[in-house]
Amino acid sequence: MSPPVLLRNALTLVLGLAAALLCVRLRTPIPWMIGPLVAVSLASILGAPTRSWPPMRNAAQWIIGCALGLYFTPQVTALVGSLWWAIVLAVLWALGLGWAFGRWLHGRHADRIGGDERTRWATTYFAGAIGGASEMTLLAERENGRGDLVAAAHSVRLVMVTLVIPFAFLSIGLHGLDATLPGARRVDAAGLALLALATLAGGWLMARTGRANPWFMGSLLASMGITMAGVELSALPDGASNAAQLVIGASLGVRFQREFLHAAPRWLMDAALGTLAMIVLCAGFAFLLSWGTHLHPATLVLGTSPGGIAEMAITAKVLQLGVPVVTAFQVCRLVAVLVLVEPLYRWVRPGRRGPAA
Repeated sequence: MSPPVLLRNALTLVLGLAAALLCVRLRTPIPWMIGPLVAVSLASILGAPTRSWPPMRNAAQWIIGCALGLYFTPQVTALVGSLWWAIVLAVLWALGLGWAFGRWLHGRHADRIGGDERTRWATTYFAGAIGGASEMTLLAERENGRGDLVAAAHSVRLVMVTLVIPFAFLSIGLHGLDATLPGARRVDAAGLALLALATLAGGWLMARTGRANPWFMGSLLASMGITMAGVELSALPDGASNAAQLVIGASLGVRFQREFLHAAPRWLMDAALGTLAMIVLCAGFAFLLSWGTHLHPATLVLGTSPGGIAEMAITAKVLQLGVPVVTAFQVCRLVAVLVLVEPLYRWVRPGRRGPAA
């Protein structure tokens, strides 16, 4: 990495750190992620040369995955396993809601997207899907869709959900409703080294096999496996999670470059409106699930929300709102969407049997 690029990364993190400390002082929700997210987004929109280094984001996701996996004690795992039916319903809900959002975008923007019919359908379908932003962009481009519009829609969705839900919870005093604690609560140097090696190996293996969110998912699965087996190696040091949140918040903020907002303002506006509608609909669905599962609605709002897995799990962790349940819902949904969304598109697209998406 060249010195100018290194300097841009460092200054972006310094800005994020200052914003995080200000948010801590102001007592905002999840200050170490929301502060950098808002500050870096505004700086990027104003034309500042912000930058996020991908390996640093990978390291942040590795830390968050490792921290979340420590919550999956055998007792908690049994609880999550008993909710399999609710997780299946949440997956079906996400697939249906994403299809409906894409259908709405198509009705609003098909004549402005350009290209042929295949391009228009692929763009709106994958822009609406509730899944990994980078994976949906790649799938759209593979189907001749416009990857720039798909990436823009997902960026708006992720940032809006990350901002709206925590502040909504803060406004009504929702936090500390879940007593779940990580399996290991004491830092042990030797155990921490073993935990780091195991989770790094998990991330490396996921990356080598081309899996989605490899450093998060690999670290999470490795940490989960160790904790589920009843082994308590070590807790993470104080400050590790905050540093990871800072990097993730800044990396979300750099998506909002000035050119990004000028490219297709009506598309971005509709992506924002659609995201707000999905948040409300998912909240209603979460309340129905809470009636059947007897879990607190706030936990299921995070578990079913159209946000990113890392961001929603961080929110659950910081606000103490059922970390294992939220993580399980989000992980299962991500895996199901990545596996099913492309075959479903091939079935529903025009020219194939089945209804047009």
